Amino acid sequence: MGAILEVNLLSPITLAFVLGVIARLVRSEFSLPRDVYAGLGIYLLFALGLKGGVELAKASWGVIVLPAVITLALGCIRPLTSYAVLRRVGGLGVSDSAGIAAHYGSVSAVTFIAAMSFAAGMDTPAEGYMPTLLALLETPGIAIALTIGALKMGGSRNTREVMHEVLTGRTLVLLVGGMAVGYVSAPEAWAQVAPFYDGAIFKGALVLFLLEMGVVAGERLNDLRQTGAFLVAFGIAMAVIHGLLGAAAGAVAGLGVGGTTVLAAMSASASYIAAPPAVRLTLPDANPTLSLTASLAITFPFNIIVGIPLYYQFASWLVR
Repeated sequence: MGAILEVNLLSPITLAFVLGVIARLVRSEFSLPRDVYAGLGIYLLFALGLKGGVELAKASWGVIVLPAVITLALGCIRPLTSYAVLRRVGGLGVSDSAGIAAHYGSVSAVTFIAAMSFAAGMDTPAEGYMPTLLALLETPGIAIALTIGALKMGGSRNTREVMHEVLTGRTLVLLVGGMAVGYVSAPEAWAQVAPFYDGAIFKGALVLFLLEMGVVAGERLNDLRQTGAFLVAFGIAMAVIHGLLGAAAGAVAGLGVGGTTVLAAMSASASYIAAPPAVRLTLPDANPTLSLTASLAITFPFNIIVGIPLYYQFASWLVR
């Protein structure tokens, strides 16, 4: 475990993230231009979708059915466990509990990308259709958590608008659309653009993106004083619990060590892109500081620095 953790800590991805946090803590003026940051995010998500679609075209549907069903079940369990802990242990109100549960029921695409890169670096690459599982895990958690909140608050507000926001958001459009493009692309046509969407260029863009993510996470650290010890413990504990649950699900689904690691990392992650606008529409009383601080300043750094190597170790033990 020590050697694996060292490899992750000394990777450019992790070090770039830490540099971004430090830059914000020392009040450096550094920050990527917003358009550059947005462009990198679009590139990474679309590249994931393209590569996933190409690999999906090569895979047998019989191989994908069981992982897909298990991933959907995982997407239903995570918001329920998060909501229960927030309400019964943390004593948070309905709106805040449902709002945070929506974030922890969804997925961090950046954590997914980092886990894919880590698995490949350990010579245990994940299955090529993992972006399909990412898309399947993205939406159910948000929908379930918001439904709980709406029902508990005495009605459903703007349900149609919420689902439209989630289903047509940037993450799903780029992932699902990219998969469709990759799936129907001719192999010889894909070979012409593959160097741009795979390999060194993709990893270099990921390092730059994580550098800016470190800056963004650093900006939320001051909010920890407001959220209290419980939310810090929740952000770490739920990541570990959901991560181990995801690893067990991956092993049952028949995924390899790499795929099990990535599914565990997806399950352990929390959304800070797709969930916030959906929560804003349905649960306007939910405090965004709580959900964003937990997902972005606590769970995300934990997964990037410590969580992914932990899930890899557990996946190795389960699968091998």
